[in-house]
Amino acid sequence: MNSDKIQEKVLLPSLFLGHGSPMNAIEENEFVDGLRNLTKSIPKPKAILAISAHWLTNGTFVTAMEKPPTIHDFGGFPKALFEVQYPAPGSPELAKKIQSLVKSQPVGLDYDWGLDHGTWSVLKHIYPEANIPVVQLSIDYKLSLQQHLEIAKELIPLREEGILIVASGNIVHNLGMVAWDRLNEVYGFDWAMDVNQNVKKWIDIGDIDSLLSIRSKGKAFEWAIPSTEHYLPLLYTLGTQLPSDKVSFFNDKPVAGALTMTSVRLDSKPVLS
Repeated sequence: MNSDKIQEKVLLPSLFLGHGSPMNAIEENEFVDGLRNLTKSIPKPKAILAISAHWLTNGTFVTAMEKPPTIHDFGGFPKALFEVQYPAPGSPELAKKIQSLVKSQPVGLDYDWGLDHGTWSVLKHIYPEANIPVVQLSIDYKLSLQQHLEIAKELIPLREEGILIVASGNIVHNLGMVAWDRLNEVYGFDWAMDVNQNVKKWIDIGDIDSLLSIRSKGKAFEWAIPSTEHYLPLLYTLGTQLPSDKVSFFNDKPVAGALTMTSVRLDSKPVLS
């Protein structure tokens, strides 16, 4: 074998980011610092594929416009938050690539959505210059957890092509049980911490069956994950996991009792090809 022809193939990480309150987009706190630290150890991607808890659709779609708008999909927050723009370019080419990669479900090209706060509130801190193309993949609310995982597995080749996969949600997310008087405190109810710890354990040992069967795990899981939209992005990260990946956690703290900011990073060693 001619060693001159051996090339090192860089596999970009796959990320699940706990995004919490939209206010994290304009506030300074330890979770924002955790996001900023990512750029120190991730090669600059060619583009970003984002999966956000806040784009639920009937069917699976990917944004395909040249200039995705910044969507302010919330209410009751300060004017400063509504003034935030994240003018990253889109990538119709990447959108079509994703459309061709995903075989388990039809993927439509979308020209109306854009980047919602689940995406831009985290990317704003990681890539503040907004100069990396971003496309966003929707979450089909009709699909099972297993079907979402299958879609994610089909996206693995993107990691070898310089595409950073960024899924955004929260493992524990129950706004109805939030302690609003402790909104800015690092504090978690016992049941929330138990659920978060169990999910982390299953991620660590690769227990996908348990991660897919949260609806049979008892009352604590019903409280911690009353609906799955913030949990599903985690499956898009785990579905892109490779055997060589190292799992690490960061921003691993609760907020206001019923939210956890726990974020997951999958890193694989470079491979020779």
